[in-house]
Amino acid sequence: MNKFAGIGLALLAVLAGVALVVGLGSDSSEPDDQPGPTEAVSTPEAQDDEPEAARPRPQRLTLAASGDMLIHSPVYERALAIGGGSDYDFAPLFEPLRPWLKRADVALCHLETSLVGSLPPSGYPLFNAPPSLASAIAATGWDACSIASNHAVDQGQEGIDATLDALDRADIQHAGTHSSERASDRPLLIRSGKVKIALLSYTTDLNGLQTPAPWSVNLVDDPDAVLRDARNAVAEGADAVIVNIHWGSGIVPEYTHTPSAGQREFASRLTRSPAITAVVGQGPHVVQPIERIHGKYVVFSEGNLISNQGPAAGLPAASQDGLVAFLDLIVRGESASVKRVRYLPVWVSHPDYAVLPATGSTAAEARARVVSVVGRGGGVAPLR
Repeated sequence: MNKFAGIGLALLAVLAGVALVVGLGSDSSEPDDQPGPTEAVSTPEAQDDEPEAARPRPQRLTLAASGDMLIHSPVYERALAIGGGSDYDFAPLFEPLRPWLKRADVALCHLETSLVGSLPPSGYPLFNAPPSLASAIAATGWDACSIASNHAVDQGQEGIDATLDALDRADIQHAGTHSSERASDRPLLIRSGKVKIALLSYTTDLNGLQTPAPWSVNLVDDPDAVLRDARNAVAEGADAVIVNIHWGSGIVPEYTHTPSAGQREFASRLTRSPAITAVVGQGPHVVQPIERIHGKYVVFSEGNLISNQGPAAGLPAASQDGLVAFLDLIVRGESASVKRVRYLPVWVSHPDYAVLPATGSTAAEARARVVSVVGRGGGVAPLR
């Protein structure tokens, strides 16, 4: 074989190898590995520089968060009737929600009343509900409650201490009010599998009442304190930080579906921080939109979960509406994000005060009202 023939054969072998490599790379039978809506996406740099086995596996979980628990006198009187006149049984009022909360890994309630057994129950303007409400919260499936609200100090420090005791006895975690200065320095970290979620709870208003001590309730008028607490929660080991804010009437008028400029500025400041994963709010007694700000979800207002508000009380029909937000969370290493938010419209049936999922033909008008305000798209969608 002459030297030119040998070179030709070598060249043919190289070209054949190239063709083989190209053919394997373009095989149309390979599965489509595009990530789904709740899957984490690895960066090219991570794929090149870090072995697959060394990269942390994503942890996926769902958080459920619900609106105001306003226990007006007709609500606790209904619970007394259910309890046969000798006990206050709230559990049947929330029973329709129990199957839905089971879908969540962590369920958060928003408690807007004191639980002082040594005092008689009372409604507006100074709320106090029977401590058996805490047992109903646990039986329904809530794991923790945010407590900071404009009614947090209605019964003073005694009310705060008794409320925390009642929740502790029911094995319900809590955030937003404190029995001591030392307790106020510790963020609530909720464990779900390998993930630790910080729940930070605040109110912008106390209805003109004074806080018993500077540490009694998380009262804020600007985001700086929240941002400091969020950074502290991360330093304490939180993988994700959920901020719950009860918007007072000084920042947004009640029964207003549109977030105010004050709400938007507050939320914008919070979502700029890498320490905060999502923001959830209550206070206006009606639902407001769910939006993404700086790439993070803000549930501006979940409306009322349970109350006596509505047309019979001279208030808008929308004050009988609310929602339970389901936040799909992904944690990978030191990164946490909410990939989508689904929400369950709910409605309080009067005069039995059952909290009903507004699905299908059940409470169709309430569902239509909620969806028209909260919206859909951009990772937000109502549950059916």
